[in-house]
Amino acid sequence: MKKLLISAILTLGVIVAIQAQQQRFMVFEFIKVESNQTYDFMEFKEFMDKVYQTAINDKRITGWDLWSLQSGADVGEFQYITITYYNDPVSMMNGLEEEDLIKYAMIAHPHLNESQARKIFNDALNSRDLAQRVYMKEIASTKDTFQYKKGTLASFDMMKALEGKFEEYEKAEREVFQSIHQSRIDKGLMGSWSLLRTALPFGSEAKTTHLTMNIYKDYLQFFNAQEYEDMESTKEQQQAVEKGLKSRDQKWVYLATLENAIR
Repeated sequence: MKKLLISAILTLGVIVAIQAQQQRFMVFEFIKVESNQTYDFMEFKEFMDKVYQTAINDKRITGWDLWSLQSGADVGEFQYITITYYNDPVSMMNGLEEEDLIKYAMIAHPHLNESQARKIFNDALNSRDLAQRVYMKEIASTKDTFQYKKGTLASFDMMKALEGKFEEYEKAEREVFQSIHQSRIDKGLMGSWSLLRTALPFGSEAKTTHLTMNIYKDYLQFFNAQEYEDMESTKEQQQAVEKGLKSRDQKWVYLATLENAIR
């Protein structure tokens, strides 16, 4: 009996450790680029692809995405969304400082010296503005093997859990909406889905508390999913969906296409 108890405890510890390793932390940056500086920004993006790959190789981050906005915001507000992925909250909050990026730039582009690398970063600051930065923690996701590639479509839904209904909202996402998205994925109508919670403390005046990432391989899959209606849903399931919708306020929906994903 004692051996069985010890075995069960060790098994639980392994499961917890695996779950901790799989948990993702993400920094979303919403970037504004003036129309006459778009070429310079995209040229800098190509330069940074190798820089972020070097940071991944050094295990400072686990990935980096660049998304171009298709709809959901005033074009003057921002046009791009970047996502930097981390394994833990400490690494996320420490982030990549300018000195780290310069070091990785010289490794990724060995023909550059420090002053040349620093000039590239300084020039890049003049071609873009950081409109907003959001720190998020993934708390639920579907089971899928979706591979990000150029042209992938994403709907970033910014939510605010209503006051007093924070736990109710998360429960609805996990128990109601996650299963709906999983069903769509199993039917080939969606690529991936995940629920994120803000990783920093916030007050009642916070604009958003959660974000859902709805991923599709292309526009065809996206529009097929919009037209899809699960005729097998029961009355109880429909009521659960309606109750879940009343626990949050959908603040914004941003539709974006993937320019590049570094892993």
